[in-house]
Amino acid sequence: MARVAFILLCHKNPAAIIQQAEQLTAAGDYIAIHFDASAAASDFSEIKAALAGNENVAFAKRRVKCGWGEWSLVQATLHAVEAAVTAFPRATHFYMVSGDCMPIKSAKFAYELLDAHDVDYIESHDFFDSNWIKTGFREERLVYRHFFNERTQKRRFYTALELQKRFRMTRKIPEDLQIMIGSQWWCLRRQTIEAILEFAYARRDVMRFFRTTWIPDETFFQTLVRHLVPAREIENRTLTFLMFTDYGMPVTFYNDHYELLLGQGSLFARKISPEAEDLRSQLGTLYASDRMDFVISDEGRSLFQFLSGRGRVGRRFAPRFWENETTLGRSRELMIIACKKWHVAKRLVAAIQHHTNVPALEYLFNEDETLLPDLGGIETSLQKRGRHRRALMRLIFDHFDSDRLVICLDTSSLDLITDFYTDRATVRLLEIECAFDDEYLVGHAMRVGLAGPQTSEATFARLLPTIRHDMVYEREAIRDAQFVNASRIKETATTDENAAALAQFLSVSPDVARMLAETPHLFVD
Repeated sequence: MARVAFILLCHKNPAAIIQQAEQLTAAGDYIAIHFDASAAASDFSEIKAALAGNENVAFAKRRVKCGWGEWSLVQATLHAVEAAVTAFPRATHFYMVSGDCMPIKSAKFAYELLDAHDVDYIESHDFFDSNWIKTGFREERLVYRHFFNERTQKRRFYTALELQKRFRMTRKIPEDLQIMIGSQWWCLRRQTIEAILEFAYARRDVMRFFRTTWIPDETFFQTLVRHLVPAREIENRTLTFLMFTDYGMPVTFYNDHYELLLGQGSLFARKISPEAEDLRSQLGTLYASDRMDFVISDEGRSLFQFLSGRGRVGRRFAPRFWENETTLGRSRELMIIACKKWHVAKRLVAAIQHHTNVPALEYLFNEDETLLPDLGGIETSLQKRGRHRRALMRLIFDHFDSDRLVICLDTSSLDLITDFYTDRATVRLLEIECAFDDEYLVGHAMRVGLAGPQTSEATFARLLPTIRHDMVYEREAIRDAQFVNASRIKETATTDENAAALAQFLSVSPDVARMLAETPHLFVD
């Protein structure tokens, strides 16, 4: 009879990981866990201590720091797979899951399906001939080398890419491989997994190639399975049910989706909301049961298409989610830097990106040119961003796969700050207090169109006190609002004082906070 070894990649929420591991092993299955090396050491210790007595749980012997789109995700998977192959000799299948995945069938149902069909379940389409990639890079993923992460090192990523294009530094794809692409949520037989590991040890050239491809978790296993396994032994689909919105983001499932999920022809579903505690509990109990009376209707995708499509022609059953009161997510933390001098806040953002793993964006609600990911069009103008502000922020949180995010706002954006503070998410505020000398105020007046090259000194003499008063008024209005979790750094404060405020704002160690406070030329105009 089939026995499944789950391969779990995770990076947060230790309590949910412990619950997930206990639920999946309750039926006699196994799980091998890779916990991101960049996550808190205390979280990993908590997971290991809680699962220490469970013989059906193994941990990857090596942990790596994972980044979206990087080889590190494949490397982490291989480490977890190696641990599972060694620790669980009775495992017949290896099933890739994340912390957001939950079973939507019983283990007994899963075993009968796997026993009845001696195949590997993996979505794999021809990289060049299929239409699997909807937007963004295609050939560039493969023919150029990618050494930097597009999300955390955007400038380096695109600079390296442009240099390779300019000097025509393309590379050849390994001649004996047909590159395939598909979902990373696969279920593979033991002999297939062992063949992949043997191939990886033998073909260092192929490993070098994939190490510098972009988003290799969508191509590595998909390509090697097609290369190593006869086509008749591959079923070109994933056993994990997932859907995407028209913004290209995964649909999240909540407590009221239980019956819908059970009717899908899959064994697992993704993404289950961390807040859907009842759904997670129900699905965990379901997996350990003997239930077999599932009525497969597979209407999930068509139903979602129908209901979401009503909004395009004004015939939906309810307003779009951004038209109702919505939330960023109770478990999320939005950190707002409020500063009138944009260049000062941008320097601090660059330092935060360098010294921490917290995603940080510049003035996305104030500056049209702010670099943002492709979110399906909602990010294309300041008007859209402001009108659908909470929807935009939810998409950005999902894009970075993070529960923490730093953004910058002009001190004139009191309405935005106030609106975010009414959300159920945790919101923190850091005000940067800068000095405004006459030279800066003149430059500001010219940048915003209040003055020009021909403006007389007499006019500036009347104008500058008003501008200075306006800036001070914005700052005082923010303070009068008495926002909770508010901190302040000052141009006139000591390094120790600013470091303490930064540590409180970002929840980082004193050493990291001090490095941020010592950012070179932070307040220089």
